[in-house]
Amino acid sequence: MLKENERLYYNTLSILDVIITLIAFVTGYYLRVFTQAKTIVFTDQYLTLALLIIPIWYILLKIINLQNSQKNKAYSIVIIEYALIAVFGISILFIFIFWFKLESISRIAILIFGATDLILHSTIRIIIISIQKRNTLKGKNTKNALIFADKTSVIFIEKIIAAKQYGYNIFAIVTNDDIIINKYSQIFKILNEEFDINKFLEENEIDDVIYCKENIKSTEIRDLVYSCEEIGVNFQLQSELFSLIASKSQLNYLNETPVLFINSTSTDYFALSVKKIIDFGISFFALIISFPIMLIIAIAIKIESKGPVLFKQKRVGLRGRIFTMFKFRTMVADAEKLKKQLEKQNEVDGPVFKIKKDPRITKIGAFLRKTSLDEFPQFLNVISGNMSIVGPRPPIPEEVQQYERWQLRRLSMKPGITCIWQVSGRNNISFEQWMKMDLQYIDNWSLRLDIMLIIKTINTVFKRTGY
Repeated sequence: MLKENERLYYNTLSILDVIITLIAFVTGYYLRVFTQAKTIVFTDQYLTLALLIIPIWYILLKIINLQNSQKNKAYSIVIIEYALIAVFGISILFIFIFWFKLESISRIAILIFGATDLILHSTIRIIIISIQKRNTLKGKNTKNALIFADKTSVIFIEKIIAAKQYGYNIFAIVTNDDIIINKYSQIFKILNEEFDINKFLEENEIDDVIYCKENIKSTEIRDLVYSCEEIGVNFQLQSELFSLIASKSQLNYLNETPVLFINSTSTDYFALSVKKIIDFGISFFALIISFPIMLIIAIAIKIESKGPVLFKQKRVGLRGRIFTMFKFRTMVADAEKLKKQLEKQNEVDGPVFKIKKDPRITKIGAFLRKTSLDEFPQFLNVISGNMSIVGPRPPIPEEVQQYERWQLRRLSMKPGITCIWQVSGRNNISFEQWMKMDLQYIDNWSLRLDIMLIIKTINTVFKRTGY
């Protein structure tokens, strides 16, 4: 799909979203009228509200980026994003109604509108995404990509090959690197770096030029950008550097000279405030709903073995602060004393101690770990402010003492109950990969990423793939 077609496609989606919202508003009104309140009269106040809804929903859709919804997006994420739009949108409408005293507006009709809008939008967008995925897998709407690569590009190229839903067709690879040549010369066309890029772009149907070399050469990038711009080809630059600047950078100016300013953590204070609200809300709700289950777990732990129900352990939190973390006890009471006898059986590298078949784990403990139910008391840590729902797992002080200097940066964000490592097959991940995953989370943090990780965590719990 060419850039012009993409712009037309996204503009069409924007118009469709607004039309669906207005249909949902009218539907909400008539559902309220036909169910219980047939005396409700359609006044100018409803028309005023309908006109107000258009900019509110359009702006919310832009903020959450749903109008640029990608075909590889999970359906559950789509539903949650539209739910957020419905909640925020309805809240704004209620503030408007009360502020301007629109007495003729039925509050129940507005709530019905919110639910209808969520159902209609989610259903239609899921249908659109499923059609896009099906067409892409059939080879339709694909993009021809010209990739500039070196030996560090193998992982990126493999991701493009594996992720067919992105719709990229590797037209050719530009490289002088023997590793790339030997690995892909039988699959893709290989071009020497001295080739004529201008002539090649003119003679071939290339949609995107992707530069993913480790050492970024500014002159080479500049020439490629100019070549692409001249004939309307998209240019993409892939670099690990973007993990550092994606969500923590801003462009400042010294006189007329642009300077990129990079913060150590996210500076989106509004999003961080929303994260705190979400943490407290989910934790409070989870503790209330799960109280009967936790009571049963507590009784089961007491019946099987002697010792306390809760396991309390000193952990390292935000910027080295020590706090007490709570978990359901999954081991025998003297587990810490027995640890020294088992240290030679440690199955993971780095300062972490783990044994897959740890003899100290009780029967109920094995079940709790498998289902991740042993983590539930940590919601108390979230409410107390020591932890978050999503964040790097809190280490013990002895582990932190053995950290390399670069690994200490994982303490720059509040620790969490779940993280990327938790949902990525943690049993098979090395300590260094684990640390890099935590830094990846910190560098790319957003509310959307938190929501995705929460959904994946719930999926992990139901599949019982915990450790």
